[in-house]
Amino acid sequence: MTQPTIVRHLDAGDLADQTAHRLLRAVIGFQADGRVAQLCLTGGRIARRIYDRLAELVTDSELDPTRLELWWGDERFVPTDDADRNAGPTLATFAGHFPLAPSRTHPMPAADGLIDAAAGAATYAKELGDTRFDLVLLGMGEDGHVASIFPGHASGEATTQLVIGVSDSPKPPSEQISLTLPALSRSSQVWFLVSGAEKANALRRALDGDQRLPAARVHGEDVTLWLVDRAAAAELPYFECSV
Repeated sequence: MTQPTIVRHLDAGDLADQTAHRLLRAVIGFQADGRVAQLCLTGGRIARRIYDRLAELVTDSELDPTRLELWWGDERFVPTDDADRNAGPTLATFAGHFPLAPSRTHPMPAADGLIDAAAGAATYAKELGDTRFDLVLLGMGEDGHVASIFPGHASGEATTQLVIGVSDSPKPPSEQISLTLPALSRSSQVWFLVSGAEKANALRRALDGDQRLPAARVHGEDVTLWLVDRAAAAELPYFECSV
């Protein structure tokens, strides 16, 4: 288990801009030996701001979009054209700035034609196979949930599965698909993106190792990085933060 590194940013805007630059550098580094970079993306407001900025930065950079493989940590089990899906807005943003290889773009199954989220999860697990991520991006909810893994909920129970269907989700919609905690931790690096004063308590508890919170139970194999803004870090002692 890697020890977390905490980077404090001034506000959400600074967090989004600096993380986009950090992400660009990281992907270029992953690709340096000719490999395909394996990224697992998250949804949420701060993530979308990061993706918007990253898309702008890719132009004229050394990043090679043809060697970029995209996965998702979780998804709302709704129809493909539903605006609440995580993948749709992100793919639209990226496609507006650089080409995406369809064979290396892996949105989670939508509700079109599938029986339920469990069926979608089984399909995605087969697609994922033994993929190991270079980098997983994760948001964190006010309750300390990550992806669609919630505290005190069946989604957070111990499992050997990589992908699960989530029913009766505490956060709507009721059905979602999520990578499990073991799958999220099957990554060289895990970056948490946390913005807002409403998340300060959960952030402190997660960093204190409160195992009731899913966010405390995900770690990168080599790097675990918490990228937070000043509001979210309000309950952290200053000496725990590095810049």
